[in-house]
Amino acid sequence: MDWTDEGIILGVRPHGETASVVELLTRAHGRHLGLVHGGRSRRMRPILQPGNHVEVSWKGRLAEHLGHMALETRRAFAAEVMDHPMPLAGLATLTTLARLLPERDPHPSLYEVSLFVLGYLDEPEVWPALLVRWELALLEELGFGLDLAACAATGANDDLIYVSPKSGRAVSASAGEPYRDRLLTLPPFLRGRSQGAVSQSDLAAGFALTGHFLETRILVPRGEALPEVRGRLTDMLMRARKPADIVALARNG
Repeated sequence: MDWTDEGIILGVRPHGETASVVELLTRAHGRHLGLVHGGRSRRMRPILQPGNHVEVSWKGRLAEHLGHMALETRRAFAAEVMDHPMPLAGLATLTTLARLLPERDPHPSLYEVSLFVLGYLDEPEVWPALLVRWELALLEELGFGLDLAACAATGANDDLIYVSPKSGRAVSASAGEPYRDRLLTLPPFLRGRSQGAVSQSDLAAGFALTGHFLETRILVPRGEALPEVRGRLTDMLMRARKPADIVALARNG
């Protein structure tokens, strides 16, 4: 059997002397692996970079087999950010966390969001907040979505500034005040309305929020931890003191 699709390269590992096993997040076939003959060649190495957007043709005798892949580049996102440490770390964070998805289970909405984030990696004022939203979408796709629409205690949908670390539900300022030291911060850019520029403190709160639930609900039960590259990314973001610093760090590291 065979199929054609498009995908984002998530990872590559050598196989034998010249081949590579490539892991993709595809639009219609989910996270899928395949063998690429000559994948370690000079011609293929630039194509087989995590984050690249590719056309893929897969062939296998049976659906459950590893199968063989032929790939062609649609957009080389990896090459575009290779010399820019912060967006490169953002790209690596996305491709690493996407590997948490179950194999061969389609997630077309998350695929579209992933391409959207990758397409903004050259706009440092925008993509860090998009990556936080992508992590929220990943939690949703994995069955652990957060409920940020109304207060868990009162049902009100205004003045939501906290999230319960246990339930993953939003909490209003008044209901959460007695427990504020035990609650996570819900930054303005995740409250469902346009807030203009996103501050460094809001980004820190956003990554802390998604990181908590990625760890407690997905990674720790598997005996895993958040990717090291994600920690490097948040460290770089927190080194910035104002939006212009994010631009400078994104370009220079």
